[in-house]
Amino acid sequence: MNAPARAASPLLEDFPYHLSDNVRFADLDPNQHVNNAVYASYFETSRVMLVKDLKNGLMPTGLSWVLVRLDIHYRAELHWPGTIELGLGVARLGRTSATFSQVVFSGDKCVASATSTTVMVGLQSREPTPIPAEVVERFQPWMLRGHAAP
Repeated sequence: MNAPARAASPLLEDFPYHLSDNVRFADLDPNQHVNNAVYASYFETSRVMLVKDLKNGLMPTGLSWVLVRLDIHYRAELHWPGTIELGLGVARLGRTSATFSQVVFSGDKCVASATSTTVMVGLQSREPTPIPAEVVERFQPWMLRGHAAP
């Protein structure tokens, strides 16, 4: 039986939103590499920084984003100390949801990638609500480019 083909490593330049962060000593586990659970925080950081930045206009009054799915592909170990580059691109916009393709790079190496889906909800109702047309328009600069793969 043949092993499945390995997906090509994502390229940071395919992701229109970039953010730098630090690997913290507290991110390590007993194996002295970044603990798998910490990657969810790295991915959260880039999503939240994009949508909460008021100049991007992605958080209309009375609405919010809720994470409903996070699928992480661990590609290589990450160690402390160091800096990382987080990349994000919108892979798909649905009626009430946004699906992001996200990466963590250490130097020129992709150490983790993820696909995450968030749903727009009403702050009062906590129910899914359609993404307003103006928010869909404001997401356009952040759409995924090139050949990025989760």
